[in-house]
Amino acid sequence: MGKHDHPHVEASGASLAKAAQAALESAGEAWTDMRAQIFDAVAAIGKPASAYEIADIVSKNRGKRVAPNSVYRILDLFVANNLVRRVESANAFVANSHPGCLHDCIFLICDTCGTAVHVDDDKLSDGVRAAAEATGFSAERPVIEVRGKCSDCQ
Repeated sequence: MGKHDHPHVEASGASLAKAAQAALESAGEAWTDMRAQIFDAVAAIGKPASAYEIADIVSKNRGKRVAPNSVYRILDLFVANNLVRRVESANAFVANSHPGCLHDCIFLICDTCGTAVHVDDDKLSDGVRAAAEATGFSAERPVIEVRGKCSDCQ
């Protein structure tokens, strides 16, 4: 990842689902009904959600139980294809609002309301990568999480 010189198009609603579908299909994966429902649930929550929360939502929408381990497998596929981001400290997931664009993960997480904002800052992520390389470490997937209070909760 690292440098990216392109405009960001933040998608939401139906356009976000279409962008996610296009990104997954361009990676050679099928956009199934179950995958669509799980993506829609993640996107609708609007803040980090666990696989169990997502499974509950999808189960209610489908009218039958969906196992969390099935949800985890699909979420792992989504993370691998940049459709969803994993908030490591909360073991939770949020939809990527620009799924066709790869970036290092930098999250600002509110400890009061639970929202997580993904920011792109090449200077910061490049600094983390450089610090890792200086110690002989190859940073494959830097994740930076800043916990605190959002402006609404201060």
